[in-house]
Amino acid sequence: MANIRYTIFFFFCMIMAMGQDSLLTVTAGQGDGIYSLLRKNGYSPTKYYNAFIESNKELLAEEEALKIGQAYQLPDTTVLLKVDEEAYVDIKKYPIFGEAYAKVDSLSNRLEGTIYYLVSGHGGPDPGAVETYNGDMIAEDEYAYDVTLRLYRELISHGAEVFLIIRDENDGIRDDRKLALDTDEVTYPNEEIPLNQVARLKQRVKAVNALYKENLGKYQRLLVTHVDSRSKGTNIDVFFYHHQKSKNGKRLAESIHQTFQKKYARFQPNRGYRGTFEDRSSLYLVKKTLPAMTYIEIGNIRSKKDQRRILDPDNRQALAKWISEGILLDYESRNTD
Repeated sequence: MANIRYTIFFFFCMIMAMGQDSLLTVTAGQGDGIYSLLRKNGYSPTKYYNAFIESNKELLAEEEALKIGQAYQLPDTTVLLKVDEEAYVDIKKYPIFGEAYAKVDSLSNRLEGTIYYLVSGHGGPDPGAVETYNGDMIAEDEYAYDVTLRLYRELISHGAEVFLIIRDENDGIRDDRKLALDTDEVTYPNEEIPLNQVARLKQRVKAVNALYKENLGKYQRLLVTHVDSRSKGTNIDVFFYHHQKSKNGKRLAESIHQTFQKKYARFQPNRGYRGTFEDRSSLYLVKKTLPAMTYIEIGNIRSKKDQRRILDPDNRQALAKWISEGILLDYESRNTD
């Protein structure tokens, strides 16, 4: 360990001495996203995503996407990352994320002591909203689940305890545009999802509320993720629901909403952001679950414009990251009202 620390210090000194002129740049190619670009150049994407954004913020396209043919600056710690990072970085493995994403860096303890319940819409025998894309069927439950898994990964990297209420043990986080349909999702802890809609919703409510009661006295929040289905010409921005009588649920929805407003203002200043947050207490999960919660609709699966947000894996990652930043804002501002 002493040798590793010495090596790290030595390389750090080398980098500082070389200065900014020596920083590496790479050119984005077809299919590259921030995560894939960092990973294939030897970086931990979870740990260095924000540093990459900060260094290249003027060069990114909408929703933090890369531009093909554009040169981007890599973070200035590239040499350090080549030195057995598992020896000095707190990394845990989570098979639920799949092989490529199983290792999760501990970035901070900003959410230490918190508990989050994550529910992705539909699943099992119910795919939710469906649409045909380039001759193949795509379904709401697969994309909602992928965003939810990515959000799960973000939250635990900041020290949160997370319960994934809808699980698929073999999907993992997928970097494909077309996510294959399956029906093997289960409800926590390992219950088969019923076909009947009311039974399915009751099952989820029961799981969340039981966990909530086991953890009374702790900071607990619930996030439910769905993909909407409207007419093909209707594109929507990400929007949020909360219970009308829940002050904490409203603040959670508002914090994530504010984060999206800031992100759109930064990356799409000429477009504007039209997503809303409002109470909708009639929704079953909003009405029946006990934790303060927000219900998120991430786009219209039938809209060509929204499909770009939903199908692109880096856009799904951006969605998860922005939601997590809103969650951090909510938690860290809870005593400043």
